[in-house]
Amino acid sequence: MTAVLQPRDASPAEPVDQIAFEDLVIGQTAEIRHEVSEDGVKTFAALTGDTNPIHLSEAYAANTRFGGRIAHGLYTASLISAVLGTRLPGPGAVYLSQTIKFRAPVRIGDEVVAQVEITALDPGRQRATFFCTCSVGDKVVLDGEAQVMVPSRDEIDAELA
Repeated sequence: MTAVLQPRDASPAEPVDQIAFEDLVIGQTAEIRHEVSEDGVKTFAALTGDTNPIHLSEAYAANTRFGGRIAHGLYTASLISAVLGTRLPGPGAVYLSQTIKFRAPVRIGDEVVAQVEITALDPGRQRATFFCTCSVGDKVVLDGEAQVMVPSRDEIDAELA
């Protein structure tokens, strides 16, 4: 049996309730959907300093193998962080590591579905391993694995007290 968290009609900035490590189950999934916008790409460039013209200049990007502008790979990958930090496991989780394989470009106007699935749990260290994907339509644009430290129920209760 697979436990699934249903996506809510909420932005990543609206977190769900905090989930304790003890409540995690292998096979649980969560996702968010995000439309990559012109403003998002420009803001990401400004925040990171990555002003590569393949992201910002249509004239430059038209002459590349992609034939037009593409979003920053880490802009897309950051959506995984949004799922982990706001959906599953959610608030209080600490991102420890991430592997990423970029499979295809993402373009302005694409709707990216970022999904995570629990593949392993380490109760002794309160760590969860997730298989992570970002897709545009039926095409996986990136995938990888994340490790996250998740607070115990006792730690959450102590924080709330």
